[in-house]
Amino acid sequence: MAAVVLAAGAGSRFRTSSDDPHKLLALWRGRPLVSWALDAALGAGLARTWVVTGSVDLTAVVPPAVEVLSNPAWADGQATSLQVAIGAARAEGLDAVVIGLGDQPRVTADAWRAVAASPAPLAVATYGGRRRNPVRLGREVWDLLPDSGDEGARVLMRRRPELIEEVPCEGDPVDIDTLEDLTRWS
Repeated sequence: MAAVVLAAGAGSRFRTSSDDPHKLLALWRGRPLVSWALDAALGAGLARTWVVTGSVDLTAVVPPAVEVLSNPAWADGQATSLQVAIGAARAEGLDAVVIGLGDQPRVTADAWRAVAASPAPLAVATYGGRRRNPVRLGREVWDLLPDSGDEGARVLMRRRPELIEEVPCEGDPVDIDTLEDLTRWS
């Protein structure tokens, strides 16, 4: 099983001028925002840890134990990044991936582990009863995932609710989407 951090988007809502850094490289509590998600994914202790990149080069902040997967079609939506990860998992002969986002610095390694431990074809972390990331996708649902657009597993959750197991998790799944979010959640 692989932990996968999706980090390919442009972060366009974050930047108010060309001088602003890409949101994933902006400092949050003294470290690049994406580093928090990468550390949590690594901390889950799964067989592989990958980050899917696209709009910005993250190699300078990616730990050596994390493999970078490039998504040249990142501008076509989040589903393309998910497909890059699924392709890597197929090539490695894995039976599941756990997907999280690079802009959620308060999701813990415990949440990644709890979702990974689910035997369900589709497991989703819940925080206070609300579905958020990370999400476990078993091999049996990979062919049901979209290959374009800005949604990934949410499409599958709407179409196949009988496949879902909700996994209660500790932590806070807040997204850092704007400069105001960065300040508010720091």
